[in-house]
Amino acid sequence: MEVRKTKSSPVEKIGTSLFHHLLDKRTLLNPKEEVKYLLHRLIFIAYISPELADKRDLGAHYEQLYQKLQQFYQGDGVTGLLLIYPSYVVHTIESSSDVLFSVLRDLRNMQEHRNRTLIVDPKILVMSHDIPNRLFQQWSYKVLKLPARTLVDKSHREPTEKLVSESLTLLLRLGTYLLRTPKCDNSSKTPPDSILDKVPELIIPQDTIGDLLEREELLSSQKYLETYDSPLNIVMDSERVWPPSEHLGPI
Repeated sequence: MEVRKTKSSPVEKIGTSLFHHLLDKRTLLNPKEEVKYLLHRLIFIAYISPELADKRDLGAHYEQLYQKLQQFYQGDGVTGLLLIYPSYVVHTIESSSDVLFSVLRDLRNMQEHRNRTLIVDPKILVMSHDIPNRLFQQWSYKVLKLPARTLVDKSHREPTEKLVSESLTLLLRLGTYLLRTPKCDNSSKTPPDSILDKVPELIIPQDTIGDLLEREELLSSQKYLETYDSPLNIVMDSERVWPPSEHLGPI
């Protein structure tokens, strides 16, 4: 995937969305503080493509993507964790908004070109803006050795908000555990098996991921990008004309 700015790229539309308007306003009011806290976290889930023979190819794809993005957005470090289940992925990324939305556009491109897709139907769990600290020291991925998902009773469905909250809590606890655990090799892109194997209770259950992927309340990467890239049209008080050109009601 080649990353570059083009006239049609959403990167060029800075200042047209609600997100950019709010961010620009805050940066003008307190530039020093805003520079310090321009760190964001994206967490998404997805199905693994049935055509993916080697799950390590998924880790290699994102490793190459982040290398290219860090060359393009110099100084924007990428940290996080990609958990690869037998049928699903849970991906946490920490970086600048430019990098995170480039990841979302990469997901969109995958869905539009199904012949080269690695994951299918991604859903956004959360996009957290201006986080004070990183939860991960580096970006890494882990292929989990778990049995395939079994059929579950769908007669009782937990609320989506509860499932999302429980999943985020587990991810935050897992990140805190990894942050406090000394590593033998800081350059490795895969955490030692023994580390994650010691805390299986901190891994989001497969049934929970499968259930969340079926929930309509969670936005797809395409829908999220449509909202982000939509122009913001605000009518200022100074632009209003009085009296109006048409009567507001019967006289």
